[in-house]
Amino acid sequence: MQEITKQQKISRNKTIDTSISDGELYLDRCIAVNEQINNIKNIINKTVNGDLFCILPLLPQESVDLIIADPPYNLTKSFNGNKFAKKSYDEYKEYTRAWLSLAHEILKPSGSIYVCCDWETSLIIGNVLGDFFKIKNRITWQREKGRGAKANWKNGMEDIWFATKSDDYTFNLDAVKIRKKVIAPYRVDGRPKDWQETAAGNYRDTCPSNFWDDITIPFWSMPENTAHPTQKPEKLIAKIILASSNPGDIILDPFLGSGTTSVTAKKLNRSYIGIEIEKQYCIWAEQRLEMADRDKKIQGYTDGVFWERNTLQEQNNKQLTFLN
Repeated sequence: MQEITKQQKISRNKTIDTSISDGELYLDRCIAVNEQINNIKNIINKTVNGDLFCILPLLPQESVDLIIADPPYNLTKSFNGNKFAKKSYDEYKEYTRAWLSLAHEILKPSGSIYVCCDWETSLIIGNVLGDFFKIKNRITWQREKGRGAKANWKNGMEDIWFATKSDDYTFNLDAVKIRKKVIAPYRVDGRPKDWQETAAGNYRDTCPSNFWDDITIPFWSMPENTAHPTQKPEKLIAKIILASSNPGDIILDPFLGSGTTSVTAKKLNRSYIGIEIEKQYCIWAEQRLEMADRDKKIQGYTDGVFWERNTLQEQNNKQLTFLN
């Protein structure tokens, strides 16, 4: 077996970690919002560098179709050298209330909002969210990563709260169904019942639940991976965007980080606005947006279908066998 050298490992590492000094070109593409914006179209498809608490009040009311928010969890954590300090329960509750009140003003009456959180902040966010929006569900997704604990259960799950501004909202069920392999095919009068029979195998498109166990956290060999400490996967955000928006809709992420929401929106033909306070993360977001011009693939989403994990390759192998 050929030995893999250190240099070969480095060449396979696709992590985006461009420095501020090397990323001035990308930073120049970002904008600042320092005055009232009368037409939201003036800032769509832009990365806004600044503080969301200063920027959101300057945006037109009821102007965006979908908000995807990944606020800092209530943990002491460093973001590019700037520390977010753990707050008391009441302090974090007020912090959440402050940004949610601003988000409520700019979301269209038919709009939806999704808020990411861990198990502890979920208790706070779910409580405050209901004061502004109509809560529809709580999604739990399996991270597959996390450190073990000697005196507690390993943290392997996170929550995403789904809420709407009214009872008139978008939900595209067919766009987010999961294609699963049929283990016990059931027939009526000799014909498949609610499943498809193909040369490559038998599959059923099933309604998605609020538990997602098919998400891969970005890692060093994936093109979407960055050095951001809490990056969300494109597949995770793709499920939200496809379910709760339509092509051409405007999607806002007030905690953009390394740009996953904007990048995924671009790949799925939506408009986007991303707000991020850290210049370093703005650079990575713009770099990824440039990469999306060349490559619109989303890991785990192929030919307009979310495939059950480990079944797409099996189908491809069967197709090749059938053709040969």
